[in-house]
Amino acid sequence: MKNLRLQHFLPVLLAGALIAALYAVGWHVPSAADLIFVGVGAVRPFPMNPLMTAIAIAYKNPDIALIADQVLPRTPTAAEFKYLKYALADGFTIPDTKVGRKSAPNEVEFSATEVNDKVVDWGLDDIVPNEDISDDNQGIDPLGMAVAYLTNLVNLAREQRVANLVFNTNSYAAGNQATLSGTSQWSDGTNSDPVAAISDALDIPVMRPNIAVFGQTAWTKTRRHPKLVQAIKGTAQGAGQVTRAEFADFFEIQEVLVGAGFANSAKKGQTVAMARVWGKHAAFLYRDRAAGPQAGVTFGFTAETGTRVAGNIDEPKIGLMGSQRVRSGERCKEVISAIDLGYWFQNAVA
Repeated sequence: MKNLRLQHFLPVLLAGALIAALYAVGWHVPSAADLIFVGVGAVRPFPMNPLMTAIAIAYKNPDIALIADQVLPRTPTAAEFKYLKYALADGFTIPDTKVGRKSAPNEVEFSATEVNDKVVDWGLDDIVPNEDISDDNQGIDPLGMAVAYLTNLVNLAREQRVANLVFNTNSYAAGNQATLSGTSQWSDGTNSDPVAAISDALDIPVMRPNIAVFGQTAWTKTRRHPKLVQAIKGTAQGAGQVTRAEFADFFEIQEVLVGAGFANSAKKGQTVAMARVWGKHAAFLYRDRAAGPQAGVTFGFTAETGTRVAGNIDEPKIGLMGSQRVRSGERCKEVISAIDLGYWFQNAVA
């Protein structure tokens, strides 16, 4: 324990001794800046570890289907960024384009609202006792495992944020959403008609959606709807189910994304209450992965500053032999930039 404390404060003690020696021979007079220098060990930024950062960037649990990065793709930005919201009418109001022999062409003006925004810091810490690190762990790195565990939770939190944002009334124009209930829900295989409902919905946004987003429950019940199976399979028999590729080809979209992740909605210490992150809804969106804050048009994107980061720092007061505080996090902000470029079915299934 003494060795750990000595190691922690040794740089500060050496710095103080150096300043005292210079003062003794008349070469230097201590100032407030020296006090800051001596105390740098207490105010230094959290050190990021390249190896841990690599784990955080690469980590992905293959057994958990998270789709946030596909629904709202990441785009690099500064910590404070701006994006443009264009007036819908400007791009679709047809002006008089006729030009007289000696007249100038009519002028048009494209108006846009510049929105100021900034990324948000998201992260978690874990305490790993030094005793656990020094023990025989049979080839397992406790610090690396902590980073993977933290990154998984940070990713799950982002998944929940994106699901709450995409499946939200405020993220769509008033005419670009429908709430299904009773016999209109696609879990009713006799009375509902998802083929007609989806086909009509795809024609409403000013730019035709190219991806579908389903919660796992909504997808499971929709894919085996008799009318959908009959239309896609070309058979009178309604039993069976369709694949994502068949669904995408039939409705002429690029991709079907299904959010299968679970999250525990109960408070710590209460009985676990597991629920699907993406619920029982479905949305159809226009996604342009090349679009960003200042270029292109897309339903939404994620502004990201830097990459995921991870690191560790000494915690000598925690545990008999001290501990390491492990941190994993990211800096990003999810944005819905064009509410006219999507259509949402709330409660698509019961």
